This record gives sequence, structure tokens and C-alpha cells, in this order.
Amino acid sequence: MTYIQEYKEGNKFIGIYLCKSKQILKTKAGKTYYSLVLQDKTGVIDAKVWELNNGIEDFDAMDFIMTEGMITMFQGSRQVNVSRIRKAQEGEYDPAEYIPASKYDREAMYQELKDIVATIKEPHLRQLAEKYFVNDKAFIEEFKQHSAAKSVHHGFVGGLLQHTLAVTRMCDFLANNYEIIDRDLLITAALFHDIGKMWEISEFPANEYTDDGQLLGHIFLGAELIGREAEQIPGFPKSLATELRHCILAHHGELEYGSPKKPALAEAMALNFADNADAKLETMTEVYDKADATTEWLGYNRLVESNVRQSSGYVQRKKQQ
Repeated sequence: MTYIQEYKEGNKFIGIYLCKSKQILKTKAGKTYYSLVLQDKTGVIDAKVWELNNGIEDFDAMDFIMTEGMITMFQGSRQVNVSRIRKAQEGEYDPAEYIPASKYDREAMYQELKDIVATIKEPHLRQLAEKYFVNDKAFIEEFKQHSAAKSVHHGFVGGLLQHTLAVTRMCDFLANNYEIIDRDLLITAALFHDIGKMWEISEFPANEYTDDGQLLGHIFLGAELIGREAEQIPGFPKSLATELRHCILAHHGELEYGSPKKPALAEAMALNFADNADAKLETMTEVYDKADATTEWLGYNRLVESNVRQSSGYVQRKKQQ
């Protein structure tokens, strides 16, 4: 099997891949075509079926499909121009080959996160963090597997763990450099800031929004969990629980980005900065990973609202790999 990450412009594209999404669209001239997202464990690639002929058999999103085509470039990213598709039969593929996963060791990331939990000094916050990240084995296993998004960033197995660790690391740095920050509050908020995504997004291979995700969203789900759990810990200061929930509610920073509240605490502001930094840099990482090693300018990207370019030093390193 040739993995999606290995294909380059001009290569023939052939193999069985998971059809992550399928849209039936029309060109400006009114001609029907398919816009697909194909996936394997190394990532995703956009694909287009311009000619709906006898070589394109019936299939749906979330089917495993035998696909033939050519790799082209569009706005700096690889794309498959598909010529043939048939639905794959059970036994022709191993589902494990089609689930994207973090490039980092999940056990090592979890151990680092657990070590950070052990540095929390405030007893109530420490008890709250330990309940989930140290003592609840079922939660820990699911947390290590879960993604942090459907598609924008960290949309892979271990994505939630990778994102949470990165945000917590940055928050630790900020707390150690700005004395106005309550480190224990900020670290606990970082650990729990996206915890609601475990109920917002379903497990792989679907990785789709659940009913709770669509109707409530991970920010509300996370704040609700914190409020409920704080009430179960004897003596948990009411003001501390309120501040922790505020950090969760405000971590997207702006009302138009989904936060019910804007940051009113230094800790909430720091959490927003760390969350946004990791989300944007991982988005850039995933854009770069899809790009050809010889291309510097990658075109406009709506997620970062800029015409994106790979630095010359990064391109050189990529060519040498």
C-alpha cells in the first residue's frame, strides 16, 4: 500500500482509501462532479471526480474505495484527479491502516501530562485533575485515543492528548514568566479546557459531531463537567470553581469564536493565547505536511486567513528527508 503522505505531483494514485467525505457539486457550466476527501493513517487528500462515467461505481462517504487517478497540484497542495472508483470488499483492507494518528508517542505524552498534574499544589485542583488524569483508567484510555477536532487541527487519534499537552506546556511557561498568574489555576484550566471534545466528537473512523456536540458544544460540556465535579469535592472553594469554569468558557477568546464570555482573568487570557497558538501552528503544520517539498507559496488558506508560504529553510530540510 502506498500511503497518502508518500504521493508526489505526477504520481499515479492507486489503492484502497477511506472516503472521509463526499460532496456532489456542479461546475459553473452546470456539470455534476464529486468532491472527496480520502484518508489513510498518514493523513487526508482532496480528490475530484470530474467525469462521472462507467468507471465510477456507486459509493458513499465512509466507504473504503479502490481509487485510481493522478496526483496534481492545486493552490500549492496535492489533489487527486480520479478516473476510476469501486467499493472495496471486506477482507481487502485493514481498517487500522486508515485511522490517522499523532506522530508522537502517546504513552510518553500522557506520562508528561501526568507529571505536570503532580506539580499542582492547590489541594482541590490537584484532586480534580487526579480524578481524571491519574485515577480513572477508562477515561485515560479514551482520552489518549480521542481527536481534538473533526478536520481543522489535531483531527487524529491522540490529537486531544497532543493538543492538551502543548497548551499545558505553554501555560506553564507563561505562569513562570508572569507573576500575576495563578499557576495552579491556569494549569488545571489547560488540562480541562477541551475535555468536552470527548463528548462533542465521536470516535474514529467516523470522527463526527455528536448530538451533544451539535447542540451544546465542547465549551459548555467542559464547563458543566467542572461545575459538577467541583461540587463533589468537599470544601472546594466556590470562587475557585467559578474562576476555573470562566477559564473554560472564555478560552476561545472572542464571542464570535464560540466563547460565551471574553477573558476577564489573566489565567483565562493566557489560556486563550496558548490554545490559539497551538491550534494555528498545528494548522500550519498540517498544511505543510500536505504540500509538495518543492513548493514554497501554497496559496490562500481560509483557516489562517493568509496566503501561506513555507520558509526556504523548512523547504530545504523537507527535501533532504
